[in-house]
Amino acid sequence: MKSSRRKFLASASLLSLAPAINAIPMDQEKNVLVHHVFFWLKNPNSKEDLAKLVAGVKSLAKIETIQYIHVGVPASTEKRDVVDNSYAVSELMFFKDLAGQKTYQDHPIHQKFIAECSHLWEKVVVYDTINA
Repeated sequence: MKSSRRKFLASASLLSLAPAINAIPMDQEKNVLVHHVFFWLKNPNSKEDLAKLVAGVKSLAKIETIQYIHVGVPASTEKRDVVDNSYAVSELMFFKDLAGQKTYQDHPIHQKFIAECSHLWEKVVVYDTINA
């Protein structure tokens, strides 16, 4: 019973990655840009502010150059020195290339998000990466 449950969980985990895997064709993989943003709230105990920020980040999914988006909050994983779960919300986006990320930065939906939500955050940290 335990073995089949483990196999099921492993299969389900792999299937959850399918949208990201299929979003970008393999021949274009070398140009992929990953944009990972972490937000810290001014009012970290405000569930209302958290909900507004999550909704705002999710609104960015309408931008056509985003190949894949994941909006998350800190997971309840084990406490370790290397784990930073001090942020409130994160967004992880995949773009086909640098031009797609530039389009996103200048897009009216992104600019509206900044205008409507920037008062909610105290700090933002961005990590942009390309394939090594």
